[in-house]
Amino acid sequence: MRLGVLDLGSNTVHLLLVDAHYGAAPVPASKLKMPLRLSEHLRKDGSVDDAAVRQLVDFVARGQELAEDMGATEIMAFATSAIRGATNGEEVLARVRSETGLDIQVLSGEDEARMTFLAVRRWFGWSSGRILVLDIGGGSLEIASGADEEPDVAESLPLGAGRLTRDFLVSDPPAADEVRDLRRHARASIADVVGQIRRVGEPRLAVASSKTFRQLARISGAAPSSEGIHVPRVLRAEDVREIVPRLASMTSAERSKIPGVSEGRSGQMLAGAIVAEAAMDLLDIEELAVCPWALREGIILHRLDGLPL
Repeated sequence: MRLGVLDLGSNTVHLLLVDAHYGAAPVPASKLKMPLRLSEHLRKDGSVDDAAVRQLVDFVARGQELAEDMGATEIMAFATSAIRGATNGEEVLARVRSETGLDIQVLSGEDEARMTFLAVRRWFGWSSGRILVLDIGGGSLEIASGADEEPDVAESLPLGAGRLTRDFLVSDPPAADEVRDLRRHARASIADVVGQIRRVGEPRLAVASSKTFRQLARISGAAPSSEGIHVPRVLRAEDVREIVPRLASMTSAERSKIPGVSEGRSGQMLAGAIVAEAAMDLLDIEELAVCPWALREGIILHRLDGLPL
């Protein structure tokens, strides 16, 4: 069957069409994405502005047309941190439903962590034992740990790269006190959940998913995406410790020239790197395996298992 997954993320609105059936890995058939960066379209009262809502409605309509043209039988649509935290999130989704007919489910932070964990578990398999998964999005950081397909613990923290860039990094390049304040905030937030994560047991494998981690791995020398998803990629703590001060000394435009860093993400890379460094330090992770599957694949696998979200 051909399925569509529409992801209203904090950084990107993304439609992924896959050919999938029970017991097999989903195979990408087509995709459509737009770098809307909803977290940057919030008014002072926390509501999503009208321009972003209009773009969102237009994208959903285009996505539905593509899915229909490509023979998709179902579209699973979900929203994450930006819509979840917006003061007018329900009104935004009601407008999308009114103008396109598509219902969009708002995932909780815990569900984001659970679905991402499932994707990582299926990618690495049972032989990996207990796994610890980190995922940095535009609006939140997800952390999950477990030995089965359901994590024993799943946490979501408001430490997304887009959110923190907006809230802390005003200057370009950022001032030293801005970086210090962000670092302090990230470490204090992660420290609050470290005990819960460690209590369930030490992982045999630590894994990173999300574009933030993939770009950090690329900066540190991992293979480019053009070499395919099956090439092993890792991100080492010692490399992240070197990347943070390097990014902090650069403007957003200068960061965009680093191989592997997209122009649209260059402004957020420092915040993402600071969160990655904090999580790896506080959770005693020396190396992360980078997983090409994440939340969207987890949603698909969950659907194929016949389980309600």
